[in-house]
Amino acid sequence: MLKKPRWDIFCTIIDNFGDAGFCWRLARQLVNEHGLEVRLWVDDLSILSQIEPAIDVDEDQQCLRAVEVCCWRESFVSTQPADVVIETFSCTLPDNYILAMADLPQQPVWINLEYLSAENWTLDCHCLPSFHPHLSLTKYFFFPGFVEGTGGLLLEKSLLSARVSFNNVSQDIFFQELGLQSRRDGELYISLFCYDDAPIEELLSACVISDVPIRVLVPQHSVNNAIGMFFGIDSPTVGQVLQSAKLKVCIIPFLEQDKYDQLLWACDINFVRGEDSFVRAQWAERVFIWNIYPQAEQSHRLKLEAFLNLYTERMSPEMSVAVCSLWNAWNGNGQMINAWPIFAAQMTELTEYSNKWIRQLLPIGDLTSNLVRFSRKDQI
Repeated sequence: MLKKPRWDIFCTIIDNFGDAGFCWRLARQLVNEHGLEVRLWVDDLSILSQIEPAIDVDEDQQCLRAVEVCCWRESFVSTQPADVVIETFSCTLPDNYILAMADLPQQPVWINLEYLSAENWTLDCHCLPSFHPHLSLTKYFFFPGFVEGTGGLLLEKSLLSARVSFNNVSQDIFFQELGLQSRRDGELYISLFCYDDAPIEELLSACVISDVPIRVLVPQHSVNNAIGMFFGIDSPTVGQVLQSAKLKVCIIPFLEQDKYDQLLWACDINFVRGEDSFVRAQWAERVFIWNIYPQAEQSHRLKLEAFLNLYTERMSPEMSVAVCSLWNAWNGNGQMINAWPIFAAQMTELTEYSNKWIRQLLPIGDLTSNLVRFSRKDQI
């Protein structure tokens, strides 16, 4: 019997849940759909435990969902390198691990799995080799993306069919589990997951004067202080429902990944942040707004602009203006109070466009399968 290929995934958590969430999904898919042995090295188990409650933060090594989860400490213990080594988001592998790779009779496949971007230059860099200056090792750059010539996006085989089967009954059960009432006709549901510097007060102010009732679902701890300040109370707790005019804000538990997918499916509009929730919002086939991770020298604005150019390319001029205005305002360049009503007026068209958008993404193939295929190429 052939031995299963072994993969090591290294993750330094910078963007909290986005980095951890992405790596956890990748590890699980490699095991579940490709039958691989996977070790996930994470430098902060407490963050991972918030999206996977079964994680024991006091255990440096544990097996969960057939993935071996290891705490990546500064004093890295020597270990046998895997057949395929993934360093995510340009993290730096431990020196003793790199030396151990170089000592192997057969060089491991070493991949630097980069951040997601729609910038054109990623096409030129996708799959390029980088030769180690001192050792007989080659690292390859692999870029997720939205177009042919990139690595695609994370997408499990069952995700889209699970979303389709998430009907009204499933939705009611989901809301009951969160302690919420079933949906009412004519009420707009919004999930809100963003960074602290997002113009939350402006968004809520725009919702208060909305022509339709709006219910905003906010995972606990994400932006609780800003929500509390808007309503003039201390930090709200799970189960609280805060109301002003036609706006209701419901504080819900911070959800594990599978439940968070259901939250995205259950809402009409999803405000998301970073990379993991950004991608899941697209597969949810719902209207979404991206709060991009702030970076030095405003480089995040280039990523936002690049994605908006691609995403709105096939929209009508009116829809494109509405999307760009709101997304830019949500990322600190504009007024939410002005952009929101124009955006909300396009809801029907935007929902229809969400379906067209994911049909455009599917031919690229999913990121995990593309990674596996790349790792098996003869020339590597």
